[in-house]
Amino acid sequence: MVRLFQKAKSDIQSAFERDPAARRPLEVLLTYPGVHAIWGYRLAHWLWLHHIKLIARWLAHINRFLTGIEIHPGAAIGEKLFIDHGMGVVIGETAIIGNNVTLYHGVTLGGVSLDKGKRHPTIEDDVVIGAGGKVLGNIIIGRGSRVGANAVVVHSVPPNSVVVGVPGQVMVRSKPQHQPDLDHDKMPDAIGETLASVMARLEVLETEMHTHQLERNGGNGHAISGSRESQILEHP
Repeated sequence: MVRLFQKAKSDIQSAFERDPAARRPLEVLLTYPGVHAIWGYRLAHWLWLHHIKLIARWLAHINRFLTGIEIHPGAAIGEKLFIDHGMGVVIGETAIIGNNVTLYHGVTLGGVSLDKGKRHPTIEDDVVIGAGGKVLGNIIIGRGSRVGANAVVVHSVPPNSVVVGVPGQVMVRSKPQHQPDLDHDKMPDAIGETLASVMARLEVLETEMHTHQLERNGGNGHAISGSRESQILEHP
C-alpha cells in the first residue's frame, strides 16, 4: 500500500510537469479526471492482483462512470501516466504502459483478437499519443515515440518514431524527446505529402502527353488548333 501512495503522489507531479494550466496540488486533486481515473485504477489493480477480481471490476465500472475513462484493472501501468482531459480513453486488460506516458482524450489501447492471452498493446516509456489515437492489437510502441491525433496504429513502431495516418505510418525517426510534447505544428502530413506527390507526377504525365501529341502532329499543333477554330467560326 505504501507503494500505491507513492505512485499516487507521482501522478499529481506528472500533471504539473505536463499541463501548464495546473497551478496547485489541491486543484489537481479536485478537478483532474485523468488523475482520479488513475487513482481508481491503482486501487482496482491492487485488488485484481490480490484475486479480489469482482470488486476490482466493479470499482473500475464506477471509475468509468465518474470520469469517462475506462481502465481495466488487469492492465499494467507504470509511474507518472498523465491522461489529459481524458473523456473517452479506453485501456484494455492486457495493455502494458511504461513510465512518463501521456494520453490525450479519445485514445484507445484496444485488442483485435478474442484470444484470452496478450491481445492489447505495449506502450514503452515516454510515449505521447494524441487525441483520438487508436493503438490496436498485441504490438509495441517504442520508447519516446509520438502518435498523432486520430492515427490508427496496427503494427509495432520502433523507438523515437512519429506515427500519423490511417493506418498509422512511421513518417520520421526523431531524436529522443526531453519534454512530452506532440509538437503538432511539426507533425508530418501524410495525406498532404501523398497528394503533393500525385500532383507532381500528374504534371509530368501531362507534359509527356503534350510532347507526344506535338510529335505525332509534326510540331504543327498550334496551326492545327487555329485551323479548327476557324472552321468553328465559319460553321456555327
